[in-house]
Amino acid sequence: MNLVVSKNNMKERFHHLFSVIAGKRFLQKQGLGNEVPFFICPFKPEESVEMEQLQKQLVNRLEQSGVRVLEINLYDLSVKLLKEREIWEQILSVEQSTSKAELKELLQGVLDPETHLVPAVASQIKSTEFDVMFISGVGQVFPYIRSHNVLNNLQSTAKEKPTVMFFPGDYTHSLESGASLDLFGRLHDDKYYRAFNIFHCEV
Repeated sequence: MNLVVSKNNMKERFHHLFSVIAGKRFLQKQGLGNEVPFFICPFKPEESVEMEQLQKQLVNRLEQSGVRVLEINLYDLSVKLLKEREIWEQILSVEQSTSKAELKELLQGVLDPETHLVPAVASQIKSTEFDVMFISGVGQVFPYIRSHNVLNNLQSTAKEKPTVMFFPGDYTHSLESGASLDLFGRLHDDKYYRAFNIFHCEV
């Protein structure tokens, strides 16, 4: 019974996401006021496989409808950057003998959003014709890269086109604490308030 409900839920989500993203209101950034066109697509961490599939189908359907998607997977981009700087093999070789804290510090340095990651995204933005950008791989790069840091640093770079971040967790708003990106539904320290929950968007 739960399986049927889950599948229907995915179908409903797919329909909503496609209808919103393919719509003129979304693509032309209408109704945002002065806010950056950032949208969060939250989902339960245990739905990651289904959401990955949904994302692929969504990209295909959007492309068929003439909406061009620039896909940025943070994990794939991180590996690419590490290989380009010839650090990848070194990290693999020291991973077993290095403490988690030391490895985290090393990776946070070489994958810093402001100095390394976002400039790489900016380069793809400049060299690609697209209508909407999808960001995924958020859970795979934790704790080396935090989603709110990526979004904060993207604000000046990715404001021309809408950006959708697929987020394995909750995106909550409250008057007391503002907005919070709660990765995996557990980590409540990523304060980011300038994005919209895409499931709250009008079609």
